[in-house]
Amino acid sequence: MTTVQRFEQLEAWQRARELAQEVYAITGKGSFAKDFILRDQIRRAAVSVVANIAEGFERSGRGEFIQFLAVAKGSVGELRSHVYIAHDQGYLSKAEFERLSDLAIRTAQLVGGLMNYLRGSSIKGTKFKKVVGLSVVSTRGDFAQRET
Repeated sequence: MTTVQRFEQLEAWQRARELAQEVYAITGKGSFAKDFILRDQIRRAAVSVVANIAEGFERSGRGEFIQFLAVAKGSVGELRSHVYIAHDQGYLSKAEFERLSDLAIRTAQLVGGLMNYLRGSSIKGTKFKKVVGLSVVSTRGDFAQRET
């Protein structure tokens, strides 16, 4: 187990960031770049994944974190759907389609795994502090991630 102090340390966030980078690179070229609606939708979905993981972590309550992770996971589903549409329109090569699909699936698995870990955890998060004697003890940094 590794104690995670910052959202950047979460593997789910790292893969989501990589996914967003791939989406921006692919959607900025060729015919895809000219389909403003689909391009913007898939980019928004990619940004939503990264942002919701980070925002949920920073909210510091386990329940809220899980809710934000659920939104992030839903955004991965939205992104995957857009990837199919882009492929159907001929905007993606087979290799690009497979790369985005695989990265999105891996990201969703990591987000889902983190959600399951948090659901089974007794960790409450930094919003919840316990008073010990006259001092307040913060539980900051108690979110943990399994090492892979």
